[in-house]
Amino acid sequence: MKLPIKTLVMVLIASLLQLSCDNVKQQSKSNQIADSTSIDNKGIAVDQSELGNVKVMTPSEFKEKSVGKTIIDIRTPFEFKRGYIKGAKNINYYSRDFLEQMSKFDKNEPIYIYCRSGNRTSSASRKLVKAGFLNVYDLRGGISNWTRSNNQIDK
Repeated sequence: MKLPIKTLVMVLIASLLQLSCDNVKQQSKSNQIADSTSIDNKGIAVDQSELGNVKVMTPSEFKEKSVGKTIIDIRTPFEFKRGYIKGAKNINYYSRDFLEQMSKFDKNEPIYIYCRSGNRTSSASRKLVKAGFLNVYDLRGGISNWTRSNNQIDK
């Protein structure tokens, strides 16, 4: 069975168009994945869509936006006594009742959290979102990055 050349050309064009569309869809999907991915403080790619409503902030963003808001230092009491961000409340992440203590705060209000280097905050942020907090703001690099950026701490 021979197909007319016109039919073959049309099938070929349709096939090429389908491949092109599939490629555009795949590229768009890759861009969406890339847009929702960031690099954590250890240089590891983190899918931000998994973090829910967590925003990782630079020290300058954190300083500007946390004024008059709830700031939680999740380090140990010993670490807290060595210096903290003005206005911060200390709730030890390693405490058995960490989430219970955090549940006393309004889950609809923004909450700003930090630790020493950002490691605990990453984990704590996910727990808070899971617990129903709508807007969690994480200080990238913790208080170490805060002081490296020439911001003051209280003692």
